[in-house]
Amino acid sequence: MRKPIATTTLGAASFLIFTAMVHADEIRVLSTQATEEAYRELVPQFEKASGHKVTTVFTGTLDANKRLAAGETYDLLIMSAPSIDEHIKAGKVVPGSRVDLAKSGVGVGVKASAAKPDISTTEALKKTLLAAKSIGYSTGPSGVYMVGLFQRMGIAEEIKHKLKQTPTGVFVGSIIASGEAEIGFQQVSELSHFAGVDYVGPLPADIQQFTTFSSGIIAAAKTADAAKALVKFITAPVAADVFKKRGMEPG
Repeated sequence: MRKPIATTTLGAASFLIFTAMVHADEIRVLSTQATEEAYRELVPQFEKASGHKVTTVFTGTLDANKRLAAGETYDLLIMSAPSIDEHIKAGKVVPGSRVDLAKSGVGVGVKASAAKPDISTTEALKKTLLAAKSIGYSTGPSGVYMVGLFQRMGIAEEIKHKLKQTPTGVFVGSIIASGEAEIGFQQVSELSHFAGVDYVGPLPADIQQFTTFSSGIIAAAKTADAAKALVKFITAPVAADVFKKRGMEPG
């Protein structure tokens, strides 16, 4: 008797998802980077269990939007929940297909071995920012939030000359590790394990911002059923720990 194909992590649960599949498809995915590390761990398990092949383009929010506007074709889109909703309204993503994958707060990092600044309170963070020589942030949801936060903290003009924004698709960790930015902000999932960066911690609770990252089926998807199976796989309860160890909360 043949044994069912199953992954080490997801076991029988993954097998049940795929027993009805009779052929393999190639699933084309366009994704922003907040969920990348967890996704990269889960997708090979999905491919092994299902027989499907997954081809993924990881990029920044601005570039992802440009790719869709230019008519590039994909089956599944992974972005922030508000961005998925915008693409649903624009007719590029199937209504009702949004599935929330995980959420992430904004984290703080400095160059490896550098002294860790005090970010324990909002006032301490404010003093740290005023003292910093350079401050890195992204073009994605965390960067948009931080620009607004600097204004609300009343220091936007004072630190304006220190700000260094990474281009779309470039991790803030890269300019922290290189020394171009003394301190930097990005999603915890993108910053907390970045090589050459010491993760200081999340923003203080009273000013923290959580972003939900979601998936949606592209309106012109060629392999919609297979894409739905992928989403089901990476949102299965037993996959939650993969997101948690990257600093994200599932769902």
